[in-house]
Amino acid sequence: MTSDQDFAPLFGNAPVMAILRGMGIERSVALAATAWDLGIDSVEIPLQSAEDERALREVARLGEQRGKFVGAGTIISVDQIAVARAAGASYLVSPGLDPEIVRAAQASGIPPLPGVASPSDVQRGVALGLTWLKAFPATWLGADWFRHIRGPFPQVRFVATGGLDASNAARFLDAGVRVVAVGSALEDPTQLAQLAHLLTADDRRTSASSVAGPRARP
Repeated sequence: MTSDQDFAPLFGNAPVMAILRGMGIERSVALAATAWDLGIDSVEIPLQSAEDERALREVARLGEQRGKFVGAGTIISVDQIAVARAAGASYLVSPGLDPEIVRAAQASGIPPLPGVASPSDVQRGVALGLTWLKAFPATWLGADWFRHIRGPFPQVRFVATGGLDASNAARFLDAGVRVVAVGSALEDPTQLAQLAHLLTADDRRTSASSVAGPRARP
């Protein structure tokens, strides 16, 4: 049985991940390469069609060559777990918290990242042994939600998804989010420069905190 502590090496030190939804094989491969070249360690391919499965398989293959990790998203049934594993997914992402999917993923040896949007969701996730959770939709929840939720759940690491790009990602990272997810920003040269700056700024914050003390971010 796997532990969701496995997410730490999956995301590496990068505070950003990429979500490539419904982009087809060629576009997914191109944007995954853009993300990896930028310094983003993890890419998610939502699994909603046969074309998505083919894209996941190819991106996962290329990611393995570069030592990068690729996850399968929009996992809403237990049946999808075997499909995702066969295509090379290193982790699973769901829009909501389904205990059956969480337990099945844990039993199959692949870490699950279920979605939460309330303290009750977070508490149920913790009860299932999870310390990494996806907060969705992040822009609807707002950055302050993360500041408040860290009080009762200081051990939880959050991945924020939904409506995020280079213009607002820093606000969520400063509020305690461990990883923010972007998508179309990878096709915008202006945003690419901002994302590169964000990754560099996070490296600087990490280096400074190693001297000054623990990071404020979980």
